[in-house]
Amino acid sequence: MAELNTDGGGGGKGGKVRSKKQNAKVDLTAMVDLAFLLITFFMLTTTLSKPQSMDLALPDKTPPDQIEKPVKVDENRTLTVMLGSNNKMIYYMGLLEKPIAGPKDISYGKEGIRQELLKRKKSVLEYSTAKGLPKNGIIVIIKPGKKSNYRNLVDILDEMAIVGVETYAIVNEFSPEETKLLDGNKVEPTTAAP
Repeated sequence: MAELNTDGGGGGKGGKVRSKKQNAKVDLTAMVDLAFLLITFFMLTTTLSKPQSMDLALPDKTPPDQIEKPVKVDENRTLTVMLGSNNKMIYYMGLLEKPIAGPKDISYGKEGIRQELLKRKKSVLEYSTAKGLPKNGIIVIIKPGKKSNYRNLVDILDEMAIVGVETYAIVNEFSPEETKLLDGNKVEPTTAAP
C-alpha cells in the first residue's frame, strides 16, 4: 500500500508538491568505537623493541686466600690500550718496560685504532704460525683512566667487535709508568735487569 502525504490545504500555488529537504547526517559513533578497539588491539599485541646490550663475561669474586697464581700470557700477543681525558688514547704492544711497538698516541676510528688492531692481529697470527703454536689471537687489555669518559670505552668496545678481537679485558689498574704516560709525561722504556 502506498501512502501519500498531502498538505491539508492544497494551497493556491498550482498543485506542485515539494518534498522537504532533510539534512544529511552520518552517525560516526560506531566508527570511533571501532578505531579505539583497533588501536587497543594493536597496542596489546605488538612487541616493543628490545634493548640491545653487549654481553660481558665478568669473573667470579673469589676470596683472597683462594686466588691462584696469575696466568702467564705471551707478551707478543698482548696489546694494551689506555684511555685518558679529552679523547686521548695510547697503545703499546708487549710490556711497557720493553715494548714491541709504541707507546704511541692514536685516534679513534677507521684510520686510527681499527687499522692498528687489524695490523697487530695479523702479526700475532704470523707469530703464532712461525713459532708452531696453536693459532691464538691477539689479547687486548683496555685500561680506562679516571678522567676518561664512558663514550670512549664504548667506542673501543665497538672497535673490538668490528675488528673481531675475541679476547679482551677491561682493567682499571695502572702502573706508575702508565699513569705518567697518560698524564702526558714521557716515559723512557727501561730494560729489565738480567
